[in-house]
Amino acid sequence: MKPLVETGLAVDTSVEAQEMQVALWRQMSSLAKAQAVGKISCRVRELSLAGIRRRHPTASERECRFRYALLTLGRSLALRAYPEAETVLGP
Repeated sequence: MKPLVETGLAVDTSVEAQEMQVALWRQMSSLAKAQAVGKISCRVRELSLAGIRRRHPTASERECRFRYALLTLGRSLALRAYPEAETVLGP
């Protein structure tokens, strides 16, 4: 088996720790992996929104959600979902 460090899995983790992590992932059921990914995705969304709120403390919740959509979907799709947001960004 090729050392995991060469695959770029993690540069700040020992080879032994990486191999243990991969072994644990391989033991997980598909459902457990899907649940883990779902939890991580939810946490990333929460952290992104927290960062937006920190950068824009006077923004409404709707504006924060728009700014999140802007980050994740891009300007064109975000403006389709939130047409009023053009006033925040300008043309």
